[in-house]
Amino acid sequence: MSQPLAAYASKPQESRGRLYPEPEHRTRSPFARDRDRIIHSTAFRRLTYKTQVFIYHEGDHYRTRLTHSLEVAQIARSIARALALDEDLAEALALAHDLGHTPFGHAGEEALNAEMAPFGGFSHNDQTLRVLTRLERRYAGFDGLNLTWETLEGTAKHNGPLKGPGIERPVPPSIALYDLRHPLELESHPAAEAQVAALADDIAYNNHDIDDGLRAGLFAIADLAGVPLVGPVFASVAGLYRGLEEPRLIHESIRRLIDLMAGDLIAESRKRLAESGVRSAAEVRAQKAPVITFSQEMRRHDRALKAFLFERMYRHERLGRMTERAQRVVRELFALFLGKPELLPLEWRRQAGGAEAPQTARVAADYLAGMTDRFALDEHRRLIAKETAE
Repeated sequence: MSQPLAAYASKPQESRGRLYPEPEHRTRSPFARDRDRIIHSTAFRRLTYKTQVFIYHEGDHYRTRLTHSLEVAQIARSIARALALDEDLAEALALAHDLGHTPFGHAGEEALNAEMAPFGGFSHNDQTLRVLTRLERRYAGFDGLNLTWETLEGTAKHNGPLKGPGIERPVPPSIALYDLRHPLELESHPAAEAQVAALADDIAYNNHDIDDGLRAGLFAIADLAGVPLVGPVFASVAGLYRGLEEPRLIHESIRRLIDLMAGDLIAESRKRLAESGVRSAAEVRAQKAPVITFSQEMRRHDRALKAFLFERMYRHERLGRMTERAQRVVRELFALFLGKPELLPLEWRRQAGGAEAPQTARVAADYLAGMTDRFALDEHRRLIAKETAE
């Protein structure tokens, strides 16, 4: 049996509803239906072959966007339960957060954003909302998944407000357009469940990137000794289980790190929630700062780990070569579709304008962003080779 929700949690019975009204389900809450629609979406299935760090053919055991999203969802749900938040909403937000990613991870996003600069740019967060509200075309009565206001608000703002004092960047175009129809209160923080999902993302990728980096041989366990929190945990496990083989040592250490980070987040958030006195989800949104956060010490550890991974993993020569190839594939495919929209599949070609037109650029970006790593590489080989031959 589920526990009663806290006063500051998002209540499914108080949901602000969907853009296109639908009758409530007889057995599932609105947030549970959102989660299920996300899981059944085409975009979610494509995450199987989308890069987290390593391109899909580098190995079967590295994380993909799909396995990453599942790990984020597990962590988010555990934290939401401890804080008496709505677990279904936290899980839905965790599962949806990467649906707008291009093939080849951040390398692909950077390349597509550069190509789309004359046409309003590209960001995976904006694209995620675009997927959820427009590009999924499965239902008879509407485009998108017609998710609740709370899920879309949390998706758009999971990293904080998009408008207001100190925010200089314009609101991304798809979020701005949807906001005109179904205002998402872009000046405020999101609900606590979205804040949980955002930090569960941090916990998941920090720890699984340690695992993947060690598995790939980009650094060794000994190299982690000087990283705060991480080094001591590995040393503690090695001391407790002398002679433990490396795969077990890595897994045992990482599961303890996840538990320490999640535990810190729960303890600090309980403290912040109590001090703030918030008694509703609306009051959470009205706060000047997030109510879900790590302690200052854990934030220092988090920065140190990110710095280590940036230097020893993300900037590694091996990943650099992968990045260069990935970005070349994205650039060349985009240029081809923009200049020759007749090469797009029929359903996409019908939405495009003429060559080099802004409408064609956005359609090309939508099509390209939806590709998996595998499909992008196959299409590049097929189309670029054909163009070269001609």
